[in-house]
Amino acid sequence: MNSSGGQYIRQAEEALLQIFSGIDAQVKGNLRRILAAYRNHKVGAHHFSSVTGYGHDDLGRKVLDQVFAEIMGAEAAIARVQFVSGTHAISTALYGVLRPGDEMLAVVGPPYDTLEEVIGLRGKHQGSLKDWGVSYRQLELTEQGEMDWDALETAVGDRTRLVHIQRSCGYDWRSSLSIDEVERIITSIKRQNPDVICFVDNCYGEFIEDREPTMVGADLMAGSLIKNPGGTIVTTGGYIAGRADLVETCACRLTAPGVGSEGGATLNQTRVMFQGLFLAPQMVAEAIKGTHLTSHVFDALGYEVNPTPFEQRRDIIQAVRLGSPEKLIAFCKAIQQHSPIDAYVEPVPGEQPGYDSQLVMAGGTFIDGSTSEFSADGPLREPYNVFVQGGTHWTHMAIALEAAVNAIGPA
Repeated sequence: MNSSGGQYIRQAEEALLQIFSGIDAQVKGNLRRILAAYRNHKVGAHHFSSVTGYGHDDLGRKVLDQVFAEIMGAEAAIARVQFVSGTHAISTALYGVLRPGDEMLAVVGPPYDTLEEVIGLRGKHQGSLKDWGVSYRQLELTEQGEMDWDALETAVGDRTRLVHIQRSCGYDWRSSLSIDEVERIITSIKRQNPDVICFVDNCYGEFIEDREPTMVGADLMAGSLIKNPGGTIVTTGGYIAGRADLVETCACRLTAPGVGSEGGATLNQTRVMFQGLFLAPQMVAEAIKGTHLTSHVFDALGYEVNPTPFEQRRDIIQAVRLGSPEKLIAFCKAIQQHSPIDAYVEPVPGEQPGYDSQLVMAGGTFIDGSTSEFSADGPLREPYNVFVQGGTHWTHMAIALEAAVNAIGPA
């Protein structure tokens, strides 16, 4: 390997020392909140035990829900291994509270690709929200890719039951939302109709700041446990948090009416979920450092990056506009070759359930699909953006990025 990549990495490390220090300082605040919740609910080793079958009277699951709710500043929460993904948790929340004749309004442009079939924008006769008589409308972003704050002020219609707020940029070239912006959106919606449910897709956003959407007025939010709040060690699952009545309604959708949050065996995963949640602030901090590092290196190489190197982070995703399919594939190959698992595997473009375009993905992770560990992927379509996500420690990312630089060179 030549030294050009290493040179860019060293320059980035030196330039980002002060930012890295500030990120470490923020970890303390979020960790204090977690420690307080564990202490308040008297979490002990006996909570790691699991029951079988229906999962009735699972004390660990009950306390984990209470701890999760307190940490997120919510009335209630369910954290469950039965959620197969963040998309599953989000769709469960949507199906839980929306009814035929209701309208779902997305206010930050189009949602993430995997929700298109849930809504009914793609696919037919699979039980989408559209199939069940739930209509959909979206508020477009401005030409600059930003929230249309003026249009938001009159966006709520007579049939609007739920407003969908996607915190992360997904595969769009836009800024992810800060908590202040989430709060501003909710304030605007509630001013138009206080009964509208403000739902936040919180994937990739947990512990980025010192507040969560449910602390600033969100009625409901959902996310994945193999992303931020799982601390890179939770093996599967997702969560829903928010108003107690809405969370229980969603739990009834996950299980069955009459069962709700009282059912579901934890399959000996409770200890891992408690431990992962404890580790989460530090793991998120490492991922944030990695986004700054990636942005600085590829900005110096002449590539367009989003967010920019010194910009405040709002999630754990860093986008780089590579400009060609060859560079996108080469970048992902370099990341895969410097992953701890399946380093010998060569990423190739392919179909992925829930996505409209072919994807090329690098993710040699201990937990399959755990983007909080460290991954890079992108849809094989113009302008060929790669999205770098997660990272258990930024030093690993530095090693992989050095290889990526050497693989694709300057813009």
